[in-house]
Amino acid sequence: MTKKQRKYLNYSIKLGIVGLAIYFVYNKVNNQENLRAFTDLMQSIAPQVMYSTLAAVVMLMAMNWLIEVVKWRYLSRGLERLTFWKATKSVFCGLTWAIFTPNRIGEYGGRVLLLQPQNRARGAVLMGVGLFAQLVLTSVFGAVSIAWFVSTFMAAPASVLVGVWLLAIIYVAAFLLLYFNVHWVDNLVGRVKLLRRVQPFFSVLQDVQPRELRVVLLLSFTRFVIFTSQYILLMLVILPEIPLVAMILMIFILFFVQAAVPSLDIFDFSVRSFVAGNLYSYVTNQEIAVMAIVSCVWFVNLILPAIIGSFFVLNVNYLGDSNS
Repeated sequence: MTKKQRKYLNYSIKLGIVGLAIYFVYNKVNNQENLRAFTDLMQSIAPQVMYSTLAAVVMLMAMNWLIEVVKWRYLSRGLERLTFWKATKSVFCGLTWAIFTPNRIGEYGGRVLLLQPQNRARGAVLMGVGLFAQLVLTSVFGAVSIAWFVSTFMAAPASVLVGVWLLAIIYVAAFLLLYFNVHWVDNLVGRVKLLRRVQPFFSVLQDVQPRELRVVLLLSFTRFVIFTSQYILLMLVILPEIPLVAMILMIFILFFVQAAVPSLDIFDFSVRSFVAGNLYSYVTNQEIAVMAIVSCVWFVNLILPAIIGSFFVLNVNYLGDSNS
């Protein structure tokens, strides 16, 4: 392929990705009744409270992804030193790819393309460590919250409740054990014949130290707290009658279900809204308000960053040089 052909193909790929992102965003936001319901809800609140609340939610979104940029720089520093700006572009490019790929799988490709070609496969593995840290927190808090929910709202025998709590504890312990022994994944890949060709890329896991895993988990926990705070803030303003403990633990269950159900990022609001509406029906009859809040957080945390990322997508060289 000539240099000119590569140039035009590169432009076509960029425009195709941006076009897909714009199509998915426009199509879903334009038909999102819950977002319109959220607008109506906020209009019933004092303007000063409304604007300050929305501003706080957007600021928390910025903090959330800022910490993810820091985490990505920390994880990838053993491969290459990313400037803060390059790491930012990398994270937001991944978010744009994520919205139209199943289970956010495109986030890997979108993010690691800003690494040097020889580092991309290992970068994807290290990125997986960061995403796994987030999943560990979602699973730990989600499992405990589900056990609380069953104990609080389900008329189950004592033996069943004990079993539920026991399963939750085992589930939590298993996730923590696997996370702090993430190098086991490299050993497992090496034992599977079909995966042996990619095993050298997973060897990077052997170099990840326990201290690094703790740092990554701490950064992930900070993101988890920020993300949870967005829901709490909106619910305190719109649905102040919900008990605070129930409000928070049900948010954890919402995160857990969202992580467990395979879906496109762009369709996640449907899963979240359905789960949230059913969960919170135990503590409030304002189902539409709950679904509207969930849709607002979905829009702020996923759609806005994906729109921002579409501008960075245009600056990525998807073909690299002739040796890539």
